[in-house]
Amino acid sequence: MNTMLEFLGRVFAFDPNTPLLFTQFQFWVFFGMVFLGFTLITSTPFRRQQLLRNAYLFLVSLFFYYKTSGFYVGLLILVTCTDFTIAQFIYALREKALWKRRGLLALSVFIDLSLLCYFKYSYFFADMVNQLFGTHFEVTNIAAKAGNALTGSQFWSVDRIILPVGISFYTFQIISYTVDVYKGLIKPVRNILDFGFYVSFFPQLVAGPIVKASDFIPQLYRRYNLSRMQFGMAIFWILNGLVKKIVLSDYLAVNFIDRVFANPQFFSGFENLMAIFVYSLQVYADFSGYTDIAIGLSQLMGFHLPLNFNSPYKAENCSNFWKRWHISLSRWLQTYLYIPLGGNRNVTGATYFWISIITLAALILSGSLWIALLVVVIFLMVVWTAYTHPEKRRHIYANMNAMITMLLGGLWHGASCNFMIWGGLNGVGMIVYKFWRDITPLRRALATTVITLFLLALSAYLTGARGLMNVLLVASVFITISAWTRYVFGHLMGMKTPLLAHAWSIFVTFTFITFTRLFFRSGSNLDPAVANETAWRIAKEMIEAIGTRWSVNVLDVCMAYHKVFLLFLLGMIIHWLPTDWKRRYRIVFARMPVPVIELVAILVLFVTYQFITAEMQPFIYFQF
Repeated sequence: MNTMLEFLGRVFAFDPNTPLLFTQFQFWVFFGMVFLGFTLITSTPFRRQQLLRNAYLFLVSLFFYYKTSGFYVGLLILVTCTDFTIAQFIYALREKALWKRRGLLALSVFIDLSLLCYFKYSYFFADMVNQLFGTHFEVTNIAAKAGNALTGSQFWSVDRIILPVGISFYTFQIISYTVDVYKGLIKPVRNILDFGFYVSFFPQLVAGPIVKASDFIPQLYRRYNLSRMQFGMAIFWILNGLVKKIVLSDYLAVNFIDRVFANPQFFSGFENLMAIFVYSLQVYADFSGYTDIAIGLSQLMGFHLPLNFNSPYKAENCSNFWKRWHISLSRWLQTYLYIPLGGNRNVTGATYFWISIITLAALILSGSLWIALLVVVIFLMVVWTAYTHPEKRRHIYANMNAMITMLLGGLWHGASCNFMIWGGLNGVGMIVYKFWRDITPLRRALATTVITLFLLALSAYLTGARGLMNVLLVASVFITISAWTRYVFGHLMGMKTPLLAHAWSIFVTFTFITFTRLFFRSGSNLDPAVANETAWRIAKEMIEAIGTRWSVNVLDVCMAYHKVFLLFLLGMIIHWLPTDWKRRYRIVFARMPVPVIELVAILVLFVTYQFITAEMQPFIYFQF
């Protein structure tokens, strides 16, 4: 009896060192038991089978989140109850005073974003206030303090705030539900068990994809159905995700990337440069691997999750990249942020509000009046151009709203100035591309030449930023040569090479996206209390190394890390395979007889787990 009680205690206890990750054996035991219960429910003719199924999955999802985040499951239950109730009132008032419905919507969004900001951005805001007013506020975990007072104990630590796993994802998902009910796109769900299931569905709870209510809620009321083809495809996605995560992401991280980012000053410029490029593959393999597994698990239970990645490193420009990368977030930001700001039609009061906030943040975080002044000057120039050139006004407004969306999208990823820089660079890339495509090849070549000469002159004065200037100069020369080559051979000599031009555009876009990831990675995996300072230091050290330290034998480095670089090359080749080829081998796998699928699955799992690392590697997007 004691042995049984000890076993049950371990099963139902929360251990932060053993969360239920897709790569852990414990998770697959958990899923096997869940799927067994799911099968029993869906194979019996209950009168209200869908309700029982949804209630069952809601409860096991809460248990899954408890095993992942402990008592923060209470936070998930809280927002589930509040938003369910508010949405019911909004729908009941659909034919009455509009201001009441708007007030309820505002209340819902305020509750959700307040909780998100408290847990995710407390240190970020405290740093800004302290820098602005010269104060010395320290962050205290108010929630833990209240919990200790209620229980009369010191169970929770009040010294620091711990970010609940997946809070950014389920907060955005809940907001989409309330907004869609307000807009009349969907009716509210029938009961809180159905809504709780929508919010907490465990395959995509902690790292997405972010499922819009109008896409997922209709599935709550469909009967379970799994065809032979769907079963095979689900198994494929699960295996595909595990290979991406364990063979690519974890191996590359442990054997190369983490070492360089931990101490960039100890490595050469070439090693720092390769660490950024290899990280681009790692973060894709990690995040898309998670969503592949989530899609496969959901499909086994009869639910469809949206595609979240579409070969993003095949993108020819930054705009196309964000239509391929983290698609569910991009669509959410477009629907619930970009369009309300005015989209490509106009600017609103919210546009000016966010520009003011961003300018203030630039002043505080940089500590430089010149940077804040530069932001203000750029903004005034944009507004003046829009005022004096009505024919360009819509394009200017669209770019302003797009830039704000990208900056806030960057901040969604983490409470660090590096994430805002990362988002801002992606926004700049999107805007520059729009201008680039609209000018002639000769003007492109001349413009890049002028920029290169300007940077060359500027580097003579900014001797203290030699590394950064060298990186910018190399990039500028790279683009200038490309522009002149395309002008001379394509425009003057009439040599049309669409395939080569397509490949070149992909390479340039991939290189740009890779360099923006320097700020993304250096701001990740950090204690929020020191995120800003540490992230900025790592980014500066890596840029300095890439721009100055090249006195190393590149061949020796390649031989020392030959397994890492070969795996990186193989991963990129597979990523760049034609989409039609990938679709065909997925279908071939899904159509194989079940015994053959089982044998292939066993073989893939055996090979995959030869790459597993001794130290657990959580999914990168768990921290968001």
